[in-house]
Amino acid sequence: MNTHKKLLLIVTVMLLVLMMAIVINVALNFREYSYKSALNKAQATAEYVRDGLTAHMVNGIMDKREFFLNNIKNHKDIQSFWIIRAPNVIKQFGKGFENEKMRDAIDKKVIESGKMHYTIKESSNEATLRVTIPYVATAYGSPNCLDCHNAKEGDVLGAISLKFNISETRYISLITIAKIIAINIIFLIIALLSINYFFRPILNLFNELNQMIQNADRGDYSKRITLDIQGEGKEVVEQINNLFEKLESTFKNLKTSLSTFVANAKIACQNPLEESQKIIDELSNIYKFKKTIELDRTHEDIFKRIYYILQERFYIKEYKFYLVDKEKNERELLHYCGNINKSDCTKADKDANLCRAFRTHSEVLSIDFEHVCTYCTTDKDTEYLCISFDINNEFSLIISFFTEDQEEYKRIQNIITDIENYLEAAKPVLESKFLMKKLEESSLKDGLTDLYNRRFLEGFLDKFEKQADREKKSYAIMMIDIDFFKNVNDTYGHDVGDVVIKELANTLKSNIRSSDIAIRYGGEEFLVLLYNPDRSKVISIANKIANRFKNIEFHAGDKSFKKTLSIGISYYPEQADSIWQAIKFADIALYVAKESGRNRIVEFTPDMSNEKK
Repeated sequence: MNTHKKLLLIVTVMLLVLMMAIVINVALNFREYSYKSALNKAQATAEYVRDGLTAHMVNGIMDKREFFLNNIKNHKDIQSFWIIRAPNVIKQFGKGFENEKMRDAIDKKVIESGKMHYTIKESSNEATLRVTIPYVATAYGSPNCLDCHNAKEGDVLGAISLKFNISETRYISLITIAKIIAINIIFLIIALLSINYFFRPILNLFNELNQMIQNADRGDYSKRITLDIQGEGKEVVEQINNLFEKLESTFKNLKTSLSTFVANAKIACQNPLEESQKIIDELSNIYKFKKTIELDRTHEDIFKRIYYILQERFYIKEYKFYLVDKEKNERELLHYCGNINKSDCTKADKDANLCRAFRTHSEVLSIDFEHVCTYCTTDKDTEYLCISFDINNEFSLIISFFTEDQEEYKRIQNIITDIENYLEAAKPVLESKFLMKKLEESSLKDGLTDLYNRRFLEGFLDKFEKQADREKKSYAIMMIDIDFFKNVNDTYGHDVGDVVIKELANTLKSNIRSSDIAIRYGGEEFLVLLYNPDRSKVISIANKIANRFKNIEFHAGDKSFKKTLSIGISYYPEQADSIWQAIKFADIALYVAKESGRNRIVEFTPDMSNEKK
């Protein structure tokens, strides 16, 4: 029910209630007036009869009273009446005429009590008033009742009972009530027509405005009021339409502006105000995230923040997080959550281009096509979704989500853009961290061989030593020198010398473990730290390095040549109190190898220290 109908209904009900109240009040007043009027008439008749009978008694013509009483009985409003004599009057004057006897209990009650009594009988056809009025003896009236009657003051001498037809009075009251009802109905109709005429435009405006507000609550600010209203209402309509036009334009521009800060935002909301609020909330969260990671020390710390966001903010339960080294074309699994065995794509770890998401730089959805990624296998009913995100020209991230729940899969699809917004915020910070790491590594690495340099050794050797002591591990130190390297530079030039240096570096890299460290110690000297080696295999490793290198043929124009190595070996903590001392002992062993003819591998013995001195 609209407001217009509600208002008319409320006014109608109020007026009807008012009309009923007036009618009831008038009806009750008329009824009371009718009864009082009849009672007054009865009392007047009683007094008239009393005075008439008294006159007959004084004049000694009481035997003539019947004529008088019959005249009263024939009055048009009196249906019947009779006189009742009290016992003391009957005793003094006799029973009287037939119409002067007690007829019912009411007569008896009035004679005994000396109080007036009346009853009203109503039917659909007529209304009757029966009233019985006592005559009480008094010496103070005119004439004195006690002069004629053997009675005392206050004794009941008799009573008169009358029946009046009050139907005409009731009819008049009903006609009056009907007129009042008719007048009220006419007033009600006039009032409703007036309200409809004067208030309808305002109510229509209210309904239109209510519809506009409802549409605005759903995000639609395009509705306008089209009613033709004159006067002040017209100005109100114009102002409301102008307001909603500005709101519509403002929210559209606000959404567009905010969306530039949150790339490709997918907010599941049609209301631009709520949508803007959600975008602002998302921007706030991303801003806090970015300000936090800017103060993190390394890119590993930032990755931990991203893991937290995935699990605690986006409620991702199963995923794998990879870092791709574009230069090496390798992919490393940094973190996973959930059952790692649900999906297997380890083939892409050694060749990142086998990863479809990385190769195509697009989302890969297993629901798009069966076996969409050839190198990814999953459990039955497990679906996966992979995204690739470039950090810079050297590194990319790959996140692989997997789940058996179809609803969860759809949810992940819907929040991918939100996840990418966090990655986008992290991108410049990660770039900075990777650059700082690269600069740090470049200061700790030799530019020609890409091996760690002596500065790295000076900065980290104490840490290696403490770690070895804490874990009860050992190191074998190999000091390596290219035999007669100066002749290469002098004969073939430094370019060819650099080639020889690079080849030795490559030989070291390919013949030691990832836990071992190769360092360009200076010039043609190299240092290798073998972590916790099998003592019996150290010489074997040294021979392998020496043999591989001496079989390399170098070319300088139309000439070719080969080079050999001299290697000195020492052991920590077996032979030295510190790794620095072990390096010194390895250097002494190298000196012995070179002094004894070069192209040799010599293990340090304590007596060598004395010989060198």
